[in-house]
Amino acid sequence: MGYEVIGGVKSRTLRVLWMLEEIGQPYTHVPALPQSDEVTRFSPAGKIPLLVADGVPISDSVAIMTYLGDRHGALTYPAGSIDRARQDSLTQFIIDEFDQLLWMAAKHSFVLPEDQRRPEVKDSLKWEFERSQKALIPRMAEDAEFLMGDKMTIPDILLAHCGGWAVGAKFPIVEPLFRDYVSRMRDRPAFARALAA
Repeated sequence: MGYEVIGGVKSRTLRVLWMLEEIGQPYTHVPALPQSDEVTRFSPAGKIPLLVADGVPISDSVAIMTYLGDRHGALTYPAGSIDRARQDSLTQFIIDEFDQLLWMAAKHSFVLPEDQRRPEVKDSLKWEFERSQKALIPRMAEDAEFLMGDKMTIPDILLAHCGGWAVGAKFPIVEPLFRDYVSRMRDRPAFARALAA
């Protein structure tokens, strides 16, 4: 079984590639841009990433990662368990408190048409990003390698991806524990392989 991953590594597609590398599943990578023919033939919205599994396109990085985790029993806890509820809670927290702030900044930097951009919004987004880091720290497992303890889960990839995105977008990482965590995660061999895909 092999997957087709569509989207460039300088996007949320990196999350999907990284997960596939971590769980050792084969894939082919089509580094297509949003709205390109390679993307719109599967998704009229033209958004990336896309995962084609058994001929069926799946969109949205979190949905793709959840599907892969459940299908392969990897980087996730069983559905219906308390640990899975905690994992899903962390996933939603990261999407709400990190991903959406970075995406809003990106939209007002280069995504939206120029006449719709409001660059001044980025100052308040950076302020909120700092607050989000402070809210994150109590949710991180103490003295553990991963967010939930000794087991790597989907939220680890999401948070580490957002941390790298923040650095590139010049969003300040003010919490040393968060900074160290992002560096440690991005030192993983699977991350390097995904980045080179």
